[in-house]
Amino acid sequence: MKKSFLVVLITLLLLSTAVFVSAGGQQGEKGGASVSKGPVQLEFWTRETQSDRMATIQMLIDTYTAMNPDVSIKLVPVDENDMALNMRAAVAAGKIPSIIEIDAEIAVALGTEGILDTEAADIMLNKVGKDRFFKGSLRLFESKDKGVYYAVPYHGMIQGIWYRADWFEKAGLEPPTTWEAVAKAAEYFNNPQKNTYGILVGTMETESYDEQCFTPIAMSNNAGLFDKDGNLIFNSPEMKEALEYYARLAKTSPPGPQTWRARDYYLQGKMAMFFYSTYIMDDLAILEVAKGSLTSDNFKDLKGAEFDPDLVKNTKVVTTISHKKDAGFGAVVSMAVPKQSDPAVRDAALDFLTYLYSPNAYITFLHMAVGGMMPVIEGVADTDRFLNDPKGVYSRYGKEKIMEIVDGLNNIESFGLVEGNRIEAASVIYSKKIIPQMIYKVTQEGMDVDDAMNWAESAMKELIK
Repeated sequence: MKKSFLVVLITLLLLSTAVFVSAGGQQGEKGGASVSKGPVQLEFWTRETQSDRMATIQMLIDTYTAMNPDVSIKLVPVDENDMALNMRAAVAAGKIPSIIEIDAEIAVALGTEGILDTEAADIMLNKVGKDRFFKGSLRLFESKDKGVYYAVPYHGMIQGIWYRADWFEKAGLEPPTTWEAVAKAAEYFNNPQKNTYGILVGTMETESYDEQCFTPIAMSNNAGLFDKDGNLIFNSPEMKEALEYYARLAKTSPPGPQTWRARDYYLQGKMAMFFYSTYIMDDLAILEVAKGSLTSDNFKDLKGAEFDPDLVKNTKVVTTISHKKDAGFGAVVSMAVPKQSDPAVRDAALDFLTYLYSPNAYITFLHMAVGGMMPVIEGVADTDRFLNDPKGVYSRYGKEKIMEIVDGLNNIESFGLVEGNRIEAASVIYSKKIIPQMIYKVTQEGMDVDDAMNWAESAMKELIK
């Protein structure tokens, strides 16, 4: 009796989710359709290594395989830092996974090595509908050949400046959307004698957070690492202006080299603004999640504070910063199909991905990390199904604010993408944390900006060799 009920329930779930893909792309495509006359085994590598997330993905797999008994799927967790290395080892050993969940930098790296199936990516993009993806998320996966993509965007996070809208309104200040507005507010609210600070920017030499804060500032000033032909142009007047501006903001951050951890100042009412991704959304909204930032454990000059239930409504976010142009920062994770020797495996992988893009399956996946996994497909974030997350986070923000946040996926900028051309060397520079080291030298060691930039340029040239 229970087994029969489960089969009926799974059947209804699949039928209810099958319309999402066909609505956005080719008519009649349905996740869960039979794909093979014989047994096919897939191996799905996921970067979601936490046990609770793996349990959710396994539930989705079980739902799919219940309707496709000739397909079995092995779920393999792989730390995101090991994904590229493990993939290359798998290729060398001839044991290639069927589907991998990877970020843009890794997708580009593997794609340029010829490991990924760009035709499979094109099939999936057409099924979902290319025009339905946020433009900023899609272009991160485009190869040097226009219109050819290494992988298909699946979820993303957007970084922005989160700020105390109530403080700004009381002070009569404009929202922090421009260089001028950000600096003016940071200096206005900065009062170290009262242990209150203007803005948090990264200044730790070993942290990628620094570059995540610095990238939209530099790119909004038309400063980049390379030109479209791959020539290093880092040491430019535009980059110098960006670094000088960043150092100015850093003077209004809490003392000492800082990383994302200093968000505690904001949650304890001691900071006006901070750069952070959408992963902060549940910290601002839910007591249980915020607890780790409400103690004095991480910073001696913080006494700890009670949870502020009004903080979420008094907080707004700016997802782009403007100067000479608009620029934003974010990270997008994709689903990619490595090249397969067996067509049946490829077909089954595409069918399973079609299911993962169906409404209930897609939103169930995104809800594993509320705020951290935002939809990269237009028309999802404003649905009641998405806004009704298990933790009740999105309802505390409201549909209008959620839509403003998600719209930031249209303006994602990257040092590795120049006029549509992918510059792979930018990923190497990022991994070696040259920019964070440069920022540390200026903000913490007091090195002259020109000297710090000369050091960074030399280090970049050495890497490029």
